[in-house]
Amino acid sequence: MVLKKLRFSIHIILLAMLFVFQSCERNEQNNSRPEQDVTAINNLLAIGQKHYQNEEFDSSYYYYNKAKDAAELQKDTSRIIHSISWIAQIQRNRGDYSGSETTSIEALPFIEQPNKYPYGETNIYIGLGNNYFLLHENDNAIYYFKKAINSKTDEDIKSGILNNISKAYIEKGDYQRAIQTLLPLTLKRESINNPITYANINGNLGDAYTKSGQPQALYYLNKALKIREKMNDNWNLIGSYYNLSGYYKTKNSNLSNKYALLGYKKSTKLKSVDSRLECLRLLIQNSSGNLAKKYSLQYLHIDDSIRQVRQQAKNQFAKIKYDFKKEKQENIELKAQKIIQLQQQKNKNLLIYFIVVIAFVIALFTYYYLSAKNKREKLKSSYNTEIRIAKKLHDELANDVYQTMTFAETQDLSTTQNKETLLNNLDTIYSRTRNISQENSVIETGPYFLPNIKEMMSAFNTDNTHIIINGMETVNWSIIDKSKKITLYRVIQELLVNMKKHSKSSLVLLSFNVTENKMHLNYTDNGLGVPFDKINLKNGLQNVENRIHAIKGTITFDNQYNKGFKVDITFPI
Repeated sequence: MVLKKLRFSIHIILLAMLFVFQSCERNEQNNSRPEQDVTAINNLLAIGQKHYQNEEFDSSYYYYNKAKDAAELQKDTSRIIHSISWIAQIQRNRGDYSGSETTSIEALPFIEQPNKYPYGETNIYIGLGNNYFLLHENDNAIYYFKKAINSKTDEDIKSGILNNISKAYIEKGDYQRAIQTLLPLTLKRESINNPITYANINGNLGDAYTKSGQPQALYYLNKALKIREKMNDNWNLIGSYYNLSGYYKTKNSNLSNKYALLGYKKSTKLKSVDSRLECLRLLIQNSSGNLAKKYSLQYLHIDDSIRQVRQQAKNQFAKIKYDFKKEKQENIELKAQKIIQLQQQKNKNLLIYFIVVIAFVIALFTYYYLSAKNKREKLKSSYNTEIRIAKKLHDELANDVYQTMTFAETQDLSTTQNKETLLNNLDTIYSRTRNISQENSVIETGPYFLPNIKEMMSAFNTDNTHIIINGMETVNWSIIDKSKKITLYRVIQELLVNMKKHSKSSLVLLSFNVTENKMHLNYTDNGLGVPFDKINLKNGLQNVENRIHAIKGTITFDNQYNKGFKVDITFPI
């Protein structure tokens, strides 16, 4: 009973989280970090909590993720752990148990230091235990619940954790160990003073006695029911109805059905779909004929709906995380750009103070001359790019689109073969569009240059063409000039485009090597090669040669028609 299990221990998790954060707040009051940074992080946490209380889980996830990132920048361990705990809790609430497990594990490096943030350690271990419990990995659940008990926490939370351990024993079928764990808790002052925990203990004890066939079961199940009715604890009342229905299943089918129906109605009112499924399962087992069919159809409908909702939630969390990383990277680049601009402005001001009038006039003239020249070059480059893109759109993409439209208008799309043909045509149009976009996109020259150039090369790696790269990882890309990185990127792209269009290669080898402050690039393929009378014509190789000469490099074509194509490139770094 997935949601029942989740509700059963959620108050422990929330209590632990609150205890964690309050304790860590006290530990960090003497830290020297700027007050405004702590306030900003706390504001993000407060917004995330507000959205959580309103069950706006996507927004809550987003703000807790922002708080985590801000805390990482400040090396604020307590708030990192606090944010991770809530992110994992949101994923757990939406049924993404494996994602919640992965998120919780992110906190482990922050809690491994002895005697530092011990309450955060308790909270993370409880979260991991609940994840494994909901995934039915009971041994792992017990392991992390025991680690939580062994960490520094209070007795009330320990009672709740032991209660969770007993549930894992019940799920394993080890009813005697569950009973041995629960009986001492019925006498503890901390348990008795907490009605929710005390009712859970009695309910679980009654469930263990039921499943082990012992007569004490009804006493403890009724005791839990009375406490919950007195508190009007609707969520946990579902659990009492479910357990009582299970108790009467072999003893009194009418009472079993009565409690199963009570649980079903209560879970329907509270929109607890997992509990509805569990109660329906009992009703199906206790019914026959048309009634059993009715309950079965309801069960299948609800089960299918919840699977779709949970998959959508999982996909949405992944998208939020991706969008956040993208936004973060853009902010980093913007900040770096502002720093560069400020430094450039400072240097310019210093230059103005120390240059004589005649030097200033010369500098001003040079500035306008270079600006005009740069503008002309940019306009020329833009014009050439537009022509190239227009040609590709006309020669390649327009024909594909026209043929696809003609096919769709003239063919019967209800047949499987025609549908597949149409989908293949659309996939071809998509691939051509993506390639045009990649060929003309802005090139990243910072820390992401290496993965970006790898991604570009991998786009040419197909079932028919295998690309091998040697030595790229050994190059120290940070010492290579930005313009040379752009040139190298475009040259490799041009060679691979040329290979794809003309050479019909099945194998391409790109080797990188740096010696004596020079970059060496060797390109080899086993394709048709290029006829010597066409080697510098409109196949893009003239652009390759011009680009290499522009950075004071050398390029050598080693070409034998029908016997492959080789290019050796060298330029100073």
